[in-house]
Amino acid sequence: MFARRVHPSAACVLATLLVPLAGCAPGSSLPPLPRPSNTAYRLGVGDQLRVLTYNELQLSNTFIVGDNGQIAFPLIGTIPAMGLTTSQLETDIASRLASKGILNHPSISVEVTQYRPIFVLGEVSHPGQYPYMPGMTTLSAVALAGGYTYRAVTGYAGAVRNNGTNETVEGRLARDSLLQPGDVITIYERYF
Repeated sequence: MFARRVHPSAACVLATLLVPLAGCAPGSSLPPLPRPSNTAYRLGVGDQLRVLTYNELQLSNTFIVGDNGQIAFPLIGTIPAMGLTTSQLETDIASRLASKGILNHPSISVEVTQYRPIFVLGEVSHPGQYPYMPGMTTLSAVALAGGYTYRAVTGYAGAVRNNGTNETVEGRLARDSLLQPGDVITIYERYF
């Protein structure tokens, strides 16, 4: 009913105390994560691949890049896949089939049928592992995880990214930042 007036000097003191807190919000000191490059996608552990060997159905199948970064291909054995593009893997499989005398002029096609998952942690309703879809943004990943909790910092998120190699980078993502397979996203809790 009655509005209480705040003394101007009390408002100045309160503003002076809150401004430094805004600069030390969780994750705000992280550098922005670089945008995904437009280069070809690099395969990583957990990617599911469909390898088609034309006119050779017994050599066509679905493979998963294992923890060792390799796939087990019939008649050839294990083939390194981690860090390669699909066209590099196609060339490698074809040259191995030809060099072993299994096929004369093999025609190989490799496509990713399921990307490695992303992980959403922190202040979301349902933290966990979610399937990656091309074009996915930070906000769409949060939506998959049930949305923000009431304590969430909603303007940005932290992320750890592995680009299909053993190198990882940590940084800050905006709400509209594009994600990559394997990203681990953290939604921070705000201080006030």
